[in-house]
Amino acid sequence: MKLLTFSTQEGRPRLGVLLDDGRVLDVGVAYKLLFEAKPPRMLRDMRSLIVSGDIGLRLLDLVRGQAVKAIRSNGEVAELLSKNAVHPLESIKFHPPIPNPEKALFVAVNYWSHAREIGIEPPEKPYFFMKLGNTLVAHGDPVIIPRTATKPDHEVELAVIIGKKGKYIDRGTAMDHVFGYTIVNDVSLRDKQAPIPRLGIRWLHAKSFDTGAPIGPWVVTRDEIEDPHNLRLELRVNGEVRQEGSTGDMIFKISELLESASDGVTLKPGDIIATGTPQGVGAATGRFLRDGDVMSASIERVGVLVNMVVFER
Repeated sequence: MKLLTFSTQEGRPRLGVLLDDGRVLDVGVAYKLLFEAKPPRMLRDMRSLIVSGDIGLRLLDLVRGQAVKAIRSNGEVAELLSKNAVHPLESIKFHPPIPNPEKALFVAVNYWSHAREIGIEPPEKPYFFMKLGNTLVAHGDPVIIPRTATKPDHEVELAVIIGKKGKYIDRGTAMDHVFGYTIVNDVSLRDKQAPIPRLGIRWLHAKSFDTGAPIGPWVVTRDEIEDPHNLRLELRVNGEVRQEGSTGDMIFKISELLESASDGVTLKPGDIIATGTPQGVGAATGRFLRDGDVMSASIERVGVLVNMVVFER
């Protein structure tokens, strides 16, 4: 399933599921109309759904199936569902799929092609950094480049959404902790990333500026992607391909990343683990983002994440 957090007009964010016809089903409203009862919290927001585990997913799948069946029947409920619970994609506002995750971890230099293009020897173990909550924006939202920045850059990445709590996770069972996958664009300010002697990279201003991590448009549940290490990913700027590669080029696979990240750190449902970026970043090509550029980050079987670059005045 493709699950999203969205709102209509000025309404509150709610949980949705993408239907086969490309429209979005408001899961909570559909439950209320179908069963004439208040929907449980697990059907009202993404984090609660993830925490509920298989029970929540089975219930959501039931609601989706019953809603589609009712709509096809053309009865009274069908009219109510079509009017109140089903929305065209172009009519909704997307929100970051995971509201306020506790952790958003990113791994540096995790594609062989990217390591080669920037001339860096990959680390012996995964090297993580964090992005703060202020960075997360949704599909369709602008990425605001600080007025003091001169070299904004793009990084398309497959992001793993944690489904089951874990600490000291073993790589052999690590995939059991995965809820699903989404796309994240690790927008970076290369002019602010230059290391300070003896102290290292300036992670805060280079990586955690406001709006610097577009994410979405939805989460694809784990069962929909048999092999997450066999996906094409690409980033275009104004339609021109800037980055392309395969998740098979990862240096450390997802199971290794979860094992490493959970060493002394409890991963919780809804946490985000971004898995690295392939070749083609501006830091290697010298082609940085400009005001008005439109970034389209796409990953096979996941979707396309689109955001415009806006330079702060």
